[in-house]
Amino acid sequence: MNPTKPVTVLFTGYAPVHFLCFRPIYEQLVQLSGVEVYLSGGVRTETEQGFTYDGAAMYAPFHIQPKRILSVEEIQNRHFDVLFSANKRILAPLENFETRIQIFHGVSFRNRGVRPENLAYNVFFLIGPYMRRKFVEAGLLAEDDPRGVPIGFPKTDPLVTGELDRGELLQRYGFDGKRAILLYAPTGQANNSLETMGEEVISRLAATGKYDLLVKPHDHPKNEIDWFQKLAYLEDAHTRLVRALDIVPLLYLSDLLITDASSVANEYTLLNRPLVFLDVPQLIEQAKAQGAIVDLETWGRRGGLVVEHPEQVEEIVATSLSECDRFSEIRTGIACDLFYNHGHATDAAVSWFKQKFLN
Repeated sequence: MNPTKPVTVLFTGYAPVHFLCFRPIYEQLVQLSGVEVYLSGGVRTETEQGFTYDGAAMYAPFHIQPKRILSVEEIQNRHFDVLFSANKRILAPLENFETRIQIFHGVSFRNRGVRPENLAYNVFFLIGPYMRRKFVEAGLLAEDDPRGVPIGFPKTDPLVTGELDRGELLQRYGFDGKRAILLYAPTGQANNSLETMGEEVISRLAATGKYDLLVKPHDHPKNEIDWFQKLAYLEDAHTRLVRALDIVPLLYLSDLLITDASSVANEYTLLNRPLVFLDVPQLIEQAKAQGAIVDLETWGRRGGLVVEHPEQVEEIVATSLSECDRFSEIRTGIACDLFYNHGHATDAAVSWFKQKFLN
């Protein structure tokens, strides 16, 4: 790179979770001399003419300086040295970017990130050894392909670094820490567990009087249901609907995670705490029909117990908490296989960036 010319970096995404995956990297890049960082995309809406993107709505919760936010129209004829993105679709012509980095927004047993469309990118910040193997098995990368860089998942660094404060989080959600805290965080795909059994699961767990329950609906579900309105009747002193965008502090606070086919199950293994899966057979079959590389054999849902019917949930949650070490070795194996650089993924990403663009 020309040392007198700043390195121009653009991030694009269409959901808050996409930016959350980039935010740790962003916070370091904006501090670097000789680097200009911009953000584009925005909350996506489908119209008859195509997609529209609301950048203000996307980035306002993160208090981003307006000068760093560019509209999708503005980036169509503008050159950038580096593109970062956590979704497959690139929002401007490929020739606008010399280096296009896919950072992904999670890894689940559906392996939605392993797809030919991602080959529009020419660098892949791979989340872990498992993801590399899947790209190789799919014929998308060679075993020693330099495009695949072993980075990890920067979003999850705080789960490992000790920077989160449990006492502050308890206060934020109005809990005293005397009850076990359960987090329910379903995926956003159609036929997810919130659509099929979620309300009954929440009601049953609340009725036990044993738990503090956090419910985190997906931030961009395929079926546009207002879960905050639909579930409002369930909220009380011990059941909270969570509107916060970042799930990482919630994972850290919780003693047990309930999910279905979401990548948060794998992120939670970094804490090695109990996991419970709500079965979503229709979602899984649909994912297979759509060509996803669904893998229930390697790790899948082996890190915890599976609830097939809502009437099983009270017993399975109680058992999972009382036998919290039952799947401990498996969860450790999952975390080691799925994530590079536990707690240091952001440093790995920024070090790679400096070496390539600032040396």
